[in-house]
Amino acid sequence: MTGAGGHPWRALDLRVRRRVDSLMAGDYEGLRLGVGSEREELSRYQPGDDVRRIDWNITARAGGPHVWRPRADNRLDTWVMVDTTPSMAFGTVADEKRDLAARIVAAIGLLTDAPGNTLGLATFGADGVRWHRPDRARMAGVRAGQTLLRGGPRTGAGSPALADAVAALGARRGGPGLRVVISDFLDPGGHHRPPFDWQAPLRRLAARHDVIAVEILDPRELELPDVGAVVFVDPESGRQRQVWTSDSRVRRRYRTAAAEHRDAVAGAISASGAEHLRASTAGDWVRDLASFLRERQRTLRRAARSRNRARR
Repeated sequence: MTGAGGHPWRALDLRVRRRVDSLMAGDYEGLRLGVGSEREELSRYQPGDDVRRIDWNITARAGGPHVWRPRADNRLDTWVMVDTTPSMAFGTVADEKRDLAARIVAAIGLLTDAPGNTLGLATFGADGVRWHRPDRARMAGVRAGQTLLRGGPRTGAGSPALADAVAALGARRGGPGLRVVISDFLDPGGHHRPPFDWQAPLRRLAARHDVIAVEILDPRELELPDVGAVVFVDPESGRQRQVWTSDSRVRRRYRTAAAEHRDAVAGAISASGAEHLRASTAGDWVRDLASFLRERQRTLRRAARSRNRARR
């Protein structure tokens, strides 16, 4: 991925900024990550309240006008942990999974941008777990995208496991905030059934922070093409195996196993208390992000209504 003047991150910044800014405009206004702009407290209407905040459903049931009051804005501390192990350097469409991760990190910087908000980047791969100092969210998101694109793929054994990386993220000091884990959730040893070793540290992380697990996929990880004999290479171990992909039974078994693994990952993420966003190198990641944010906003509002009903 290259841009004007030979700086790929500048092209990345421009592309992400245009698409995410359009995402947050018009009908999508307010679709941001974080808690500062979410509605939380429901109370009886008082003269001077913004009539646009009236909840008409509650008003009809209560027999008097009620309005939502926004939660007080608080500084949001965000950390993004990105998987840079060899399997993330795979892609069969326009981009590798690592490229997509870079765009999503840059988008998170835009979506969390507000006065006082910070974003930090952590990566885990052949170089171990590496921490990059937090900065203002928008600036840090762009810099993180630059770092990920500039790093390039690395091979070789010794990459920390996802479980160890998530545990390290949870061990960092700081108050509750937003934690984002971006990975393909593929086990280097081929383990594909729960329980996964990353479930427990992810559950502990979600007990303290607002956690979003972003699962990065490529279509060829879900279904084999019918192209005859193919030599597959495991990017983590370097092991090779020849597969006859024209055998419909082989393709069917592969498709079934891949679907089962994806379902198992989704169930494990949900059980941990984290939110789950799935993005594919073959899909429109901004559309996927918009759908995720809309559903997240609805969930937060339902939770706020439940809290307010419990208070009354």
